[in-house]
Amino acid sequence: MATPPSPPGPGDTDSPAGQSPETGTAVPTCYRHPGRETYVSCVRCGRPACPDCLRSAAVGQQCVECIREANRDERRPAGAFGGRVVTSGAVVTWTLVGLNVACYLAEITARSTVYVDGVMFGAGVANGDWYRLLSSAFLHELPGSGIGLLHIVFNMWALIVVGPALERWLGRLRFLAVYLVSALGGSVLFYLIASPGQVGLGASGAIFGLFGSWFVLARKLGLDTRQIVGLIVINLVITFVGLHFIAWQAHLGGLIAGAALTAAYVYAPRQNRALIQATATLAMLALLVVGVVVRDYQLVGAVRL
Repeated sequence: MATPPSPPGPGDTDSPAGQSPETGTAVPTCYRHPGRETYVSCVRCGRPACPDCLRSAAVGQQCVECIREANRDERRPAGAFGGRVVTSGAVVTWTLVGLNVACYLAEITARSTVYVDGVMFGAGVANGDWYRLLSSAFLHELPGSGIGLLHIVFNMWALIVVGPALERWLGRLRFLAVYLVSALGGSVLFYLIASPGQVGLGASGAIFGLFGSWFVLARKLGLDTRQIVGLIVINLVITFVGLHFIAWQAHLGGLIAGAALTAAYVYAPRQNRALIQATATLAMLALLVVGVVVRDYQLVGAVRL
């Protein structure tokens, strides 16, 4: 006579491997160790993880990869205007200072070659030497001509004063873009207004662009702008009523270009900010190219080299 089977006990219910006996659903496993079952997950990414793969955080526990990513973000935090916050020194500022000084030493060493071939000279640009629009921004008056050594000393002093703060707020790439676009803006306005035979050189266009950039940035951040406004006014007065050989066109062009580009950077909406900033930079460069082409067309029949 067969004995009827006993009713199943509470621990005798069979369930497929890897499933919960109560619900029949799959038991979550650690994302790094698939053989370890776990009911704990990372509060940041939501992935299940075993105790060996979790670390205590300010709120709950996070997996080791999220902890590593958070530490990387803390080391290189995003700036207020999209660029990376500079925490390891003003590398771009000091590189620009070094380039200007190196070019100045090259001027002194090979005066005739570097000076003649690099200065801003309208007739030369009209003849195809577009590189002069930028190369002239890294050359300065030689000792014994114009204001001599004071030319590069003042410009580099101003760059060292305002450069690091702007580089810290804008980030290295955007700061470099403002500097170079300001330099080009100064050269292009000089090319448009000055006579074809007038010579121009110096980083003053770029420096005035940084002044304009600082003003826009200070306004955006709600900082006191009286000091930078006073500095701009003093320099503009010196530019227009001071020494006759100062290229006021380059100063004004740099000021406008630097302020305009910085405004595009700092007032760009957070959504698609990088795209808007890149587009503004390209649009500014395109506008400068148009200015050069227009002036070329005006001078091509008048300039004979």
